[in-house]
Amino acid sequence: MTSNERFQLVDVKIEDRICFITMNNPEKLNCLSDAMCRDMVEALHYGYSEQCVAIVIRANCRKGVWSAGHDIHELPQDGSDPLAYDVPMERMLHRVQEVAIPVIACVDGSVWGGACDLCLSCDMIVASENATFAITPAKIGIPYNASGIMHFVNQLGLNKAREMFFLATPIEARDALNVGLINRVTTADKLESELESHFLAPLRRNSVMSVSAIKRQFRILSKASSVIPSEGFERINAYRTRVYKGADYIEGINAFLEKRAPNFKGKASDLDTNPF
Repeated sequence: MTSNERFQLVDVKIEDRICFITMNNPEKLNCLSDAMCRDMVEALHYGYSEQCVAIVIRANCRKGVWSAGHDIHELPQDGSDPLAYDVPMERMLHRVQEVAIPVIACVDGSVWGGACDLCLSCDMIVASENATFAITPAKIGIPYNASGIMHFVNQLGLNKAREMFFLATPIEARDALNVGLINRVTTADKLESELESHFLAPLRRNSVMSVSAIKRQFRILSKASSVIPSEGFERINAYRTRVYKGADYIEGINAFLEKRAPNFKGKASDLDTNPF
């Protein structure tokens, strides 16, 4: 079975240690249906298990839409929480945040609702100039969950998060760059080359073990209050210790001193107790 035979609504390929996950349901504007979210979770697991150094999420667009967000047809109407912790879209967002290698959103088109949360769940975002971002629960009457709101507050600051949630209107790529929602803006024709040169090439050169430990720390610290639980510090210390006692740490120092490119051999999974 090839990797793509495992998935219904995404295409997955691995090239030079990068896992590319492409949402491929343009007829439905790549809405985050339960089936799409399950495919995404499985694809994230696949990319990590294949020892990739990063994962890229992109989309096969129609009508200029990168993703229309949550599949409104699947919202419950029986009084249950549409954004409960264990619903498929929430599980998918958690996996994007928690998979222990960098996840990059590559956006060329409009991003709506839960897909905006998907982009912010990624570690970095590169977008074309025509990209727009809108978080739209207020348009549908959905009470967004507290963890999702705090995610936007932590990323954008209180005022911009309020603006996006209250108004539910798209912000353009340049505005998104200015408020720190995205990392890089370029023209549509240079999007792939910018992704490669600015993001993927450095990730291939760097120690994936070190990057993985740092991502795990970002995840813990981003959820911390002013007082971090002792268990969080213990996890941070465990990840860091495995890095600076590992072979990649020594190799990195020697390579610097010898003015050569390092030959890192560590894997993100070397840090595992539970990668997710």
